[in-house]
Amino acid sequence: MAEQVVLAARVVRNWAQPLLSHSLKPSEGNMMRPPFRQKPILTAALLLAPMILLLVGFLMVPAIGVLRYSFLDGDYLLDGHGFTLRHYLRFFSDTYYSSVLWDTFVDGLVVSLICLLIGFPVGYSLARLPPLARRWRTIIVIMPLTLSLVVIVFGWLIVLGRNGLLNSVLVNLGIISSPKTFLFARPAVILVLVQQFLPFMILSVMSVVTQIDPVLEHAASNLRANRLVTFRRVIIPLATPGILVGFNLVFVLSISAFITPRLIGGNRVPMLGSLIYERIMSEFNWPSGAAMAFILFVAGLGFTAAFNALAASRFVRGGRHAL
Repeated sequence: MAEQVVLAARVVRNWAQPLLSHSLKPSEGNMMRPPFRQKPILTAALLLAPMILLLVGFLMVPAIGVLRYSFLDGDYLLDGHGFTLRHYLRFFSDTYYSSVLWDTFVDGLVVSLICLLIGFPVGYSLARLPPLARRWRTIIVIMPLTLSLVVIVFGWLIVLGRNGLLNSVLVNLGIISSPKTFLFARPAVILVLVQQFLPFMILSVMSVVTQIDPVLEHAASNLRANRLVTFRRVIIPLATPGILVGFNLVFVLSISAFITPRLIGGNRVPMLGSLIYERIMSEFNWPSGAAMAFILFVAGLGFTAAFNALAASRFVRGGRHAL
């Protein structure tokens, strides 16, 4: 099916190209222009040097420091010394921390799936719009990212409160007889996280779908493929890189969130990010908080790597096999 779609698209393009434009011969000036000669290794090193220095200074060095703090023996940073695995053993031996880690990953998956279900149709529709209309709608998508996260969370506190907008609307419509408690519950946390991270999924999908030639879809319809078959056999395999990027971004941001679970969920919806913040900022227990942060880092990195490998094997190789 995919091979026939590509063949039909090539036939349509080869037929239409002579009608749209004429082939241009290279000018004499371009033929006489000397080739660009530079040392490619030196050029690449100079271009990559600022990024490497930035990553080393603001990512690798702090990560090594957090790793070192996690092995300190003591409950405070200044009192810690030596080397111990006590904080890691305490984390894995306590079922409470294991359940919080599990709930954090489940919430991250739920948020990522909801963002994918909502963001893919929106990103696809934006990619198929004319450039001017797409530009204005993209600005609307990006606008929530320009607001402070604290402002967004406090806005949701007003909307979901007992005397907030949602309860007022439901009571006035007669759907509920008295105000309900929507805050300090897991659905409320998931709702706010979806609203915060949905633009990342939309932009990731849109950036990839814009590179998919619409001629492929027209060729699939000419081969009597309905919209569902075209979506499953043509669009999804070609848009897999954007889906993976958006899913990874939303998942990593969700499992590392601490402001939203702290304010929207409170103590009833514990997530590992909020526990790390409380352990370091409230209890000043840097070694324990560093151990929890490094566990979250390794677990999140391992999960995303396994998920990417599985998804690439499923979609990319499956698409090549279909060809």
